[in-house]
Amino acid sequence: MLDATNRSGGTATASPQAIADKLGVTTDLVVATELAGAAPAVLDTARTGTAARCLRVLLSPWSRLSLLLVLLAGAASSVLLFEPQRLLADGWPPQLGGAAAALAFGVAYGLCTVAFVPRPLLNLAAGALFGSQLGLATALAGTVLGAGVAFGLGRILGQDALRPLLRARWLKAADGQLSRHGFRSMMVARLFPGVPFWAANYCAAVSRMGWLPFLLATALGSIPNTAAYAVAGARASSPTSPAFLIAMGFIAVPALVGAVVAWRKRHHLRGTAP
Repeated sequence: MLDATNRSGGTATASPQAIADKLGVTTDLVVATELAGAAPAVLDTARTGTAARCLRVLLSPWSRLSLLLVLLAGAASSVLLFEPQRLLADGWPPQLGGAAAALAFGVAYGLCTVAFVPRPLLNLAAGALFGSQLGLATALAGTVLGAGVAFGLGRILGQDALRPLLRARWLKAADGQLSRHGFRSMMVARLFPGVPFWAANYCAAVSRMGWLPFLLATALGSIPNTAAYAVAGARASSPTSPAFLIAMGFIAVPALVGAVVAWRKRHHLRGTAP
């Protein structure tokens, strides 16, 4: 038996069982306090782990590729819905003119190329709306803008998922050509029509071609074809004029040369892959 001093100065006897019960309660309180303090840390760790897993899933190559496909499908649907080709028939809004109109058209041109609108139609519209010179400058600015946007989207959202799929011999050959000789290959693709504009953009994005060679080759290689279409659009009201006929010749000849070169290089492209 243990003695303890009471309020009147006497002693009170405490049993070992009572002391053990008190010690047990104290231990439970300490443990509960420690658990209560540790619970937020455990919850924070679980939340952080869940957030990290969700972030990895969202940033995975296939998730980004899915986002790219959704964006492209939405852009193509918007083009079908708003029908930008009506500009050729209805003309540019009268309240928008001068440099502001050219700037707006250049931005719209670039976005339309990302949404798979054919460049020849846009080039004809540029010439018809702004004349040969301003139409050419506006169309070239829109071309570089659209190519840059498409290249950036393909490089950020699609490259990691699509590069492992380059197993076919001709795909490997095309990828090697674009990666090793990017500027020259893109110049040829832009000078000689045959490869759709959007397809060349996304193929270059999946390859290891750099930004500067891609944009520079796009700007320089697009000048002749864009100028021909802009002049044809500006002279469309007089299709028998020499300017219109010369422009149509500049459109037809590169297309024919490109078809001949592609036909002669088809075996080389298939045979260069290891």
